Amino acid sequence: QVQLVESGGGLVQAGGSLRLSCAASGRTFSSYSMGWFRQAPGKEREFVGAISWSGDSARYVDSVKGRFTISRDNAKNTVYLQMNNLKPEDTAFYYCAASVYWSSNRRVDYDYWGQGTQVTVSS
Repeated sequence: QVQLVESGGGLVQAGGSLRLSCAASGRTFSSYSMGWFRQAPGKEREFVGAISWSGDSARYVDSVKGRFTISRDNAKNTVYLQMNNLKPEDTAFYYCAASVYWSSNRRVDYDYWGQGTQVTVSS
């Protein structure tokens, strides 16, 4: 089992930045590729990005490329989502998740999920 806890969400103005953290406990953190997803009201949960087990590669959905960066610190069992130049359309509940698959963008490939953290971007 892996337990995931997100933090760092909040209210920010458009153009601002936030850094989300996801702390993991349980089984070996470095064995898992980590992903970030988000869900806006009335919409399906969507893939934001993911990072490989070692942290040497990452992928992102087109809408956040160049603005969001995922990193991880395996010594601290933590993955981060740095969000810059935030837009109102980034408003959503953000979730981190763990997968044994390499940086998958499919929800079904993730076995463990955090409870989420709210990000609200005002215009």
